[in-house]
Amino acid sequence: MRALLVVNPAATTTSARTRDVLIHALASEMKLEAVTTEYRGHARDLGRQAAESGNVDLVVALGGDGTVNEVVNGLLHSGPDPDRLPGLAVVPGGSTNVFARALGLPNDPVEATGALLDALRERSERTVGLGLAAGTPGTEDESVPSRWFTFNAGLGFDAGVVGRVEQQRERGRRSTHALYIRQAVRQLLGDSQRRHGSIILERPDADPVTDLVLTLVCNTAPWTYLGNRPVYASPKASFDTGLDVLGLSRLSSAAVARYGTQLLTSSPERGPHGKHAHSFHDLDRFTLHSKVPLPLQMDGDHLGLRTSVTFTGVRRALRVIV
Repeated sequence: MRALLVVNPAATTTSARTRDVLIHALASEMKLEAVTTEYRGHARDLGRQAAESGNVDLVVALGGDGTVNEVVNGLLHSGPDPDRLPGLAVVPGGSTNVFARALGLPNDPVEATGALLDALRERSERTVGLGLAAGTPGTEDESVPSRWFTFNAGLGFDAGVVGRVEQQRERGRRSTHALYIRQAVRQLLGDSQRRHGSIILERPDADPVTDLVLTLVCNTAPWTYLGNRPVYASPKASFDTGLDVLGLSRLSSAAVARYGTQLLTSSPERGPHGKHAHSFHDLDRFTLHSKVPLPLQMDGDHLGLRTSVTFTGVRRALRVIV
């Protein structure tokens, strides 16, 4: 088997020595080329080259969710075709690793490498659905390039938190759960839209849902992890269905306390619920409009401000070794 290993040297939970051990373990089982990323977007370029070359059977992403997202966008540059594209494998090396853990992989990179080698020997794989976000035709965002995401996206509050965290990381701060919590509090205190939202959710053949403050788009469950605790925004979300959405139309102090507690105590059976919570399951296509530009994030990557984004759930988009 010919494989490309895409290594993010800035992965937060792996050392250079650990990465060397993992590379040697993988190389013992396959014809492996390991490439270390050198700039933002490099993993995407490597994934695209692997897909277009026709001589790579498997691409392994060693890094966090951002590295995985880049590799996926490279592999799917020309569109999904699981029978033609190289398979994807993931060795988690980030702070949260939502995609890998949602697939059932261990969060420890050494254990995950062992699980990957077992899956390769057993020829164990699955085909997963993904989300695709694009600028909405007829709006000022229509020229924005489309982008794939593996586990979640968000327009509004949570994307603002992601943007704040990225700013802190650029200043040398480590990406920790405590950092996310601090920035979430600051985003909440500085959000002028938290009582009267500006987001409109439109679906085919359905009335629009208006005045949303927060929108969480899920391609799987859980939505994220807080340490070892899974957090479920849309418990029914799955790699085998379309996209799920949780929208909140109020973020007053009381609403924050209520829905924040519900998120922290969520389970595979129940997520946030109540008067100001709007949940939608298995959507193939929908659009989020905003009256004012709002931050957008996908797989924990801040993508700037948008006023209109159209989301599509693409089933059976990618083959994953697991």
